[in-house]
Amino acid sequence: MSITLIEGKTLLGRYVRNTFHIHEPKSKISITKIIRLGLITQGEEQNMEYKDCSEFASKCGTVFIATTEGNIPHVRPLALQFADERGFYFQTEPVKSFYKQLQVNRYIELCFYDAGGGGLGKVMRVNGEMEFVDDLELKAKLIEERPFFKMLGIEKPDDPLFVLFRVFKGEAFFWTMADNMKESEIEKIRFDCS
Repeated sequence: MSITLIEGKTLLGRYVRNTFHIHEPKSKISITKIIRLGLITQGEEQNMEYKDCSEFASKCGTVFIATTEGNIPHVRPLALQFADERGFYFQTEPVKSFYKQLQVNRYIELCFYDAGGGGLGKVMRVNGEMEFVDDLELKAKLIEERPFFKMLGIEKPDDPLFVLFRVFKGEAFFWTMADNMKESEIEKIRFDCS
């Protein structure tokens, strides 16, 4: 079982994402003890696992995003623009029902899937809060790097059709077939990039 590195929480098991191992799987180990042992530094505990999430998302590229309209769920594939220490970034247009759903309910779920590694692959699910991003410099950079926007008719960062948003706060977890029937035992990775 992997440990969730959130300050103030009790940790069980061992961290398995190429960082360090705790060889006492049934003992309770506090984040303070791990910091004192020099395995991680204070302030690094959350970013260590969140980095795994952003790297996995970047590798997958396409994500399935779930929103709701009333009590009806809606899921669609969407291209990830990028993921970094500020969150998971996406683009849409204001003429879509997807945009209207985001305006009404800022809480969404993301599902990234990587078929590699055999079996049924690996999934990362993220549920969290999104916010619209009106950073003209970032939008200009994205337009320059991605010809896709010009194909949509978006040529300027202040184009009203260019809606950029990010998921900046939430909870993520990884799933493989080995976790089937044990979802409640999977450690969650909380993140806040605000």
